[in-house]
Amino acid sequence: MKCPFCGHLEDKVVDSRSKREGAATRRRRECLNCGERYTTYEYIESTPLVVLKGDGRSEAFDRGKLKAGIVIALAKRPVSPEAIDHLVTEIEEQFFEAGKQQVSSKEIGELVMEKLKGLDEVAYIRFASVYRRFEDIGEFRRVLEKM
Repeated sequence: MKCPFCGHLEDKVVDSRSKREGAATRRRRECLNCGERYTTYEYIESTPLVVLKGDGRSEAFDRGKLKAGIVIALAKRPVSPEAIDHLVTEIEEQFFEAGKQQVSSKEIGELVMEKLKGLDEVAYIRFASVYRRFEDIGEFRRVLEKM
């Protein structure tokens, strides 16, 4: 770290504390050249996740849109709001942990269907019917038969 007083590049950390519920680290440093003390803050650099839409557009990932689609599929189903939040977080984290900066809307839809299938089969069918845009009852029946 470059000293703001003399420009020297070597220092020692004399105090380190977590701030903002662990989202930042505050460090008190002492320059090894001039002895002056100064404070620095470290933050995790986050890169936003970009969703590539089917029509070629791209937009920032929106957790609220993801949750809204899942809530609609789970309407009047015996699934708690906490379970819905957990599901949304699980999906979101799967993309961030994979280190992806871009994800297609198709990947998101497929992952939502996979997660809903394990949580509530009725919600899975509801979501799949909208997501896959079934053209006729035959397509719908084939998905039901696979289950």
